[in-house]
Amino acid sequence: MAVRLLHYSDLETALDDPDQCGSLAGALHASRDDGTLVVGSGDNTAPSALSLATEGGCAHEFFDAVDPDCETFGNHDFDFGADRAGELAAGTDHWLCANATVAGEQFAPEATEPNRLVEVDGTLVGIIGVAHPETDSINPKAEAVEFSDPVRIIREQASSLRGAGAEYIVVASHCGHGDERIARETSVDAVLGGHVHDVHAELIEGTAVVRPGRAGERFSEVLLGDSTEIAIHEVDDQPVDEGVRDELVDRVQALLAEHGLDEVVATAEDPIERTEETATVAESRVGNLVVDAMRWKTGADVALSPPGAIRSGPPLGDDVTVADLIALTPYDDQLAVVELSGERLREAFVAVPFGYYNDGYPNRHCSHVSGARIVWDDSSGELRDATVAGEPIDDDRRYTIAVADYLVETSHVNDAFDEADVIGRYGLARDAIVEYAREVGLDPTLDGRIQRPSLA
Repeated sequence: MAVRLLHYSDLETALDDPDQCGSLAGALHASRDDGTLVVGSGDNTAPSALSLATEGGCAHEFFDAVDPDCETFGNHDFDFGADRAGELAAGTDHWLCANATVAGEQFAPEATEPNRLVEVDGTLVGIIGVAHPETDSINPKAEAVEFSDPVRIIREQASSLRGAGAEYIVVASHCGHGDERIARETSVDAVLGGHVHDVHAELIEGTAVVRPGRAGERFSEVLLGDSTEIAIHEVDDQPVDEGVRDELVDRVQALLAEHGLDEVVATAEDPIERTEETATVAESRVGNLVVDAMRWKTGADVALSPPGAIRSGPPLGDDVTVADLIALTPYDDQLAVVELSGERLREAFVAVPFGYYNDGYPNRHCSHVSGARIVWDDSSGELRDATVAGEPIDDDRRYTIAVADYLVETSHVNDAFDEADVIGRYGLARDAIVEYAREVGLDPTLDGRIQRPSLA
């Protein structure tokens, strides 16, 4: 008997967007039937402005509307700590995670399971949830939890589920490009993935591997039967259950108003794109906006922000709200200033052209910089030139650099400095962007501050 899977992932800032969130819920509801399972694969409680205001609780509005059969943990689902992640899971009955443990025991055992056997229109389907094995290093707030290699765990769980009668095995994964390894090294039928935001669909040795991207714009559909079929659907092109959509829109709008997030603070006369590409490439208007706000707030010589910090979404144009601005970098990170010698500043700049070290991100990914000009030679892998305020870097001079605390607390992106280098903190990094928009406005420009002339 064929089984259909509908899959969403990485809602993140869609939780702040009533129309997008409501349309996704309505589309999933309209596409669902008795032969369908609905699966989420992590980062569906955070990050977003509403998530910050409710410590992830706003996601229950979406879960109530969609009623998924499974949800697993992404790294951002631990943004408010492991205890809060367990509390959020306890509010539902659909959380699975087989490779997360505390002191050798199942994480949040009162609220989560490693796997689940589900009957779908007479067919038994085993579902296994797995988090990224480096979740505790990607997100320091998850450090109380241990995350093991998902492949070994999936093999064990799949064997047990097959023995219990499962005809199909489905993995809800937040392992990013590790999904492909899972497909090659285990005997499962589908890997429904997230974490990296590429839109991806392929068959690997008969196993479906799909990732629908982030922000609720798409969902995956996988048909398991005599043959396996895969599709990625744009939500805007799908039939929508208007009742489900409208109810969720009303509830999200009420939450935004309750927390003062719907206040209009600025207008961008020239709309500022915040696509996945503009959030992660060498220089963009939205990237410059974020780092310019950080440097403005602190008075630092330079500001740095990594490519994964800025969340994509609709353009900033008319009626830019508090939620829109917080959603650019929706985290609890403090805005820190570190002091480095010129020599060590060069070391920090060497990490600028790279994305997250171990996640297989494209070469084009690049940090954002304010107050400096950098020329990076991709052909030789060298920093060709770097200036601060138009002057060559003096190795003996001391420079101040504004960064979000995440870069201080973890070496996941840039390991050129740590807590010992911090000389001051200036409140929440996200608040600096709101203040900057109120006082300076929204008119970022491109000025050639990062150049990668040999990048193919």
